[in-house]
Amino acid sequence: MATWFLIIIYLAFISLGIPDALLGSAWPVMHPQIGASLESAGLLSMIIAAGTIVSSLVSGTIIQKWGTGKLTLFSCALTAGALLGFSFAPSLLWLALLAIPLGLGAGAVDAGLNHYVANHYKAHHMSWLHCFWGVGAMTGPIIMSYFIAQHGSWREGYSTVSMIQWGLVLILLVTLPLWKKVADLQQSKAEATDISDPLSSISDTSTDSKVKKVHPIRIKGVKMTLIAFLFYCGVESTVGLWGASYLVGAKGMTAETAALWVSLYYGGITVGRLITGFITLKVNNRILILAGQIIAVSGGVIMLLPLPDIASMIGLILIGVGFAPVYPGLIHETPHRFGKANSAKLIGYQMAVAYTGTTFLPPLFGILASQWSIQLFPVVVLIFVIAMLLSAESVNAVLKKQNI
Repeated sequence: MATWFLIIIYLAFISLGIPDALLGSAWPVMHPQIGASLESAGLLSMIIAAGTIVSSLVSGTIIQKWGTGKLTLFSCALTAGALLGFSFAPSLLWLALLAIPLGLGAGAVDAGLNHYVANHYKAHHMSWLHCFWGVGAMTGPIIMSYFIAQHGSWREGYSTVSMIQWGLVLILLVTLPLWKKVADLQQSKAEATDISDPLSSISDTSTDSKVKKVHPIRIKGVKMTLIAFLFYCGVESTVGLWGASYLVGAKGMTAETAALWVSLYYGGITVGRLITGFITLKVNNRILILAGQIIAVSGGVIMLLPLPDIASMIGLILIGVGFAPVYPGLIHETPHRFGKANSAKLIGYQMAVAYTGTTFLPPLFGILASQWSIQLFPVVVLIFVIAMLLSAESVNAVLKKQNI
């Protein structure tokens, strides 16, 4: 039952990913039609991310009261309604208002499912979970590109995605009783493992006892981990939001072609996470995180160099491939690094800080692009990726020193 239940969780993460790249893919066509400026996409991105921050911070409390299943069901309904509203929105003001429930719903789903999988499933399932987010993020631009190219309508793209979301809401409603049953089953298996392997049980208890006596935010290494999340989500969303505009403005591509290349960026994340799930069976999470960051840096360098246009697109895909193991790896390490007793709150904090990066870094680039040039895109992306690498590796240095 637990294995089949994973399919439902994976579907939920596909639906979480589909809307993430829609705005960036549609914006080159969208903003002139509604009379909005180029940098207004940054404002909408900020509002969506602000909603995710709020819902992520309270997700731990809501999970304790409602359970993950009810939270996921309600949040998916919220995002489905907001996306349907996007398809009818006549102006930037309406889009801004609808961005609020869109962000609130997305943040709650993200934090809830990440906590559920981190505590009930192994590392490869976390990688595959985020692989399915990538399936959604890759699918979104493809859907939007199709409706822009064939029908000249970004509104139909949004309405189609909304219908997909409502389909998931129906599935979640029907399967709602399974959430508690599967959690109880997994807990029973974990307890059986602890009985058969006393050393494993002692190790987990020891880790928790070292860290649960202080507030989670004060545990050594937590703050730098949060900074790594801030830069990761900030740069991932910056590439997703402005990648198409860069390819159109700096490389002279058509909007639909640029949208397809952005979908390949998300495709790099998706395929990378699929492969990473298998590699985690043999390779430590921390090694995979470092390797991914190095690949992302190399992609940023390729985009920055004065090479043919195709190199920029290859660099974009390499950045996506490099990002693949970073986010799921950091999340799955949370209970192991800082104790299971703190994982619910810490994962909520991580989601909140990650979306803070999503809130501020893409609009920051939007301001730079409008004041100077969209050609600053590869420079800014590379700076963000290096900042993420340095902060993540500093956490490993602290934990190695502490022997945790």
